[in-house]
Amino acid sequence: EVMRLTKPTLFTNIPVTCEEKDLPGDLFNQLMRDDPSTVNGAEVLMLGEMLTLPQNFGNIFLGETFSSYISVHNDSNQVVKDILVKADLQTSSQRLNLSASNAAVAELKPDCCIDDVIHHEVKEIGTHILVCAVSYTTQAGEKMYFRKFFKFQVLKPLDVKTKFYNAEVSTDEVFLEAQIQNITTSPMFMEKVSLEPSIMYNVTELNSVSQAGECVSTFRSRAYLQPMDTRQYLYCLKPKKEFAEKAGIIKGVTVIGKLDIVWKTNLGERGRLQTSQLQRMAPGYGDVRLSLEAIPDTVNLEEPFHITCKITNCSSERTMDLVLEMCNTNSIHWCGISGRQLGKLHPSSSLCLALTLLSSVQGLQSISGLRLTDTFLKRTYEYDDIAQVCVVSSAIKVES
Repeated sequence: EVMRLTKPTLFTNIPVTCEEKDLPGDLFNQLMRDDPSTVNGAEVLMLGEMLTLPQNFGNIFLGETFSSYISVHNDSNQVVKDILVKADLQTSSQRLNLSASNAAVAELKPDCCIDDVIHHEVKEIGTHILVCAVSYTTQAGEKMYFRKFFKFQVLKPLDVKTKFYNAEVSTDEVFLEAQIQNITTSPMFMEKVSLEPSIMYNVTELNSVSQAGECVSTFRSRAYLQPMDTRQYLYCLKPKKEFAEKAGIIKGVTVIGKLDIVWKTNLGERGRLQTSQLQRMAPGYGDVRLSLEAIPDTVNLEEPFHITCKITNCSSERTMDLVLEMCNTNSIHWCGISGRQLGKLHPSSSLCLALTLLSSVQGLQSISGLRLTDTFLKRTYEYDDIAQVCVVSSAIKVES
């Protein structure tokens, strides 16, 4: 005999009632009051105070722990010897031995049984077959053997989609948006959704806010995820210093990390999923990369403000001799000498540069017009729409 071990469910009944002026009078209401499965004072509710054991295998979802009770009973009137009970789980890719012990039981008397409980964390979706095999020896010395098969399906509980966004000012930062959808038929309590970064990155979770000195989830008290509902989680990843300083390392496809998701369902039934390693195609910067290290959010109209640029030689072999040109646009005007020499920049090295500019037009303005020329190759690199800044009238005080 094999029975799946799961949490019990609340017993439900169908309330049958009527008004007192109807023919049955108070009969139906009295029957419901006498029913031990109903809630005293709330008999018309479908949910009762009693629990029911599972009647079948039910739905099994990826990430849950499959538990089963196995019982071998001696129905004969003879003692059997050397009883060996073996439980295997056959999946589409492997066969797993779930038996707690592989040792044989010396003897089994009539009307006695051998019990075993097996556990397995489900890590594959699709068809699973629980194979229970029993071998024993009769009193006559004859070796006997039989098997039973129990087939069930493992379903997918969550649909996980991810998106990557590059930060505008400092392209070293990467934002990960994870969309998690409950595709089961029952609510889930989302206990934990975290990102385990790879060795190259540090991660900051952006799913909580600080209120009155306390960290409060952006989802407030809505910890439950209803069937077919979707929730979005946001994380910020920044390369560790030892990797960020080496311009040539973070190129091509890079491993970001993996999501760790823990949830609970009926009466605390726990499930856990880990995604495979999430990969991202790092943006290509060519030979020379220009990024903004510091820029104000808001500036005054026709008043100079300062930005800090970082110039990186992304080449791993070639030294560059760079010249900086600053070209004015309709709204942005650079302050300083254009065409100045920046000197030699060795492979995979960087330099920081402070620049001054002002805007002659109000509103959200795009910073453009920087040109870098490598005098060795006579090659010019153009940088437009580097970032945006909000320009307001000088009558409006800008908070620093």
